[in-house]
Amino acid sequence: MRGPMPTTFATWNINSVRLRLPLVLQFIEQFRPDILCLQEIKCLNDQFPRKEFTAAGYPYQAVHGQKGYHGVAIISKHPLTDISSRVFCQIEESRHVSAVTDFGKGPVTVHNFYIPAGGDLADTELNPKFKHKVGFLNELKAWFGEEHFRERQLICGDFNIAPMEHDVWSHKQLLDVVSHTPLETEALNALLTGGHGWVDVVRKYFPADQKLYSWWSYRAKEWDLTNKGRRLDHIWATADIAAHTVNAEIVRPARGWTDKPSDHVPVITRFE
Repeated sequence: MRGPMPTTFATWNINSVRLRLPLVLQFIEQFRPDILCLQEIKCLNDQFPRKEFTAAGYPYQAVHGQKGYHGVAIISKHPLTDISSRVFCQIEESRHVSAVTDFGKGPVTVHNFYIPAGGDLADTELNPKFKHKVGFLNELKAWFGEEHFRERQLICGDFNIAPMEHDVWSHKQLLDVVSHTPLETEALNALLTGGHGWVDVVRKYFPADQKLYSWWSYRAKEWDLTNKGRRLDHIWATADIAAHTVNAEIVRPARGWTDKPSDHVPVITRFE
């Protein structure tokens, strides 16, 4: 007799949900995630393709959109309650949405983040975008220190940081490149290991010395051949939730599903 099917949780920076709706529908048809978190939806709340996702089996939706930029959403087969969003650094951008759900292990709070990319110059004095990124991370550290983040939390999204040596194609060449500078990687690792009890769910299943990417630049026409990627997309869970994961997967082929893909691919974890 077969046991229950595992619950599938996924995150994906889709880089315009309306432009790439066929890609998302292809993904959910193939992988059937119970919950999918999307970043950079790039649309207002009333422009989000709610009807299409409802028809595909995802009637529960938490959307925090913005015209033309940013924006995050959670679509789910399971009810979503306590939907909320948070503003960071007093900058009114749609970079966070959260909801409480239950996919078989009791209520879990899901946080979906789109952390600022930070521009091209790793200098908080000369680059306001990088200052915003560092400030965002500092506010996350303070927020995660609150008591309710100790258990039953699942966070994911495009963190725009590849924190480990083998999360980039060349650790040495990218040390001065935004997304892998020591200031960013140390800040993110401090969040992960700073007593909050987080588990990097993907690295739980892939050794630290294994190259692992979720993003390949649009500038690289032969992205698959050159393979100059970065692991910018993450799923973290508190230890009580991470204990129930059974595997993780990065859907690399999605980068080539169409001639106009997102530069990110879906990241998945499954729960027993």
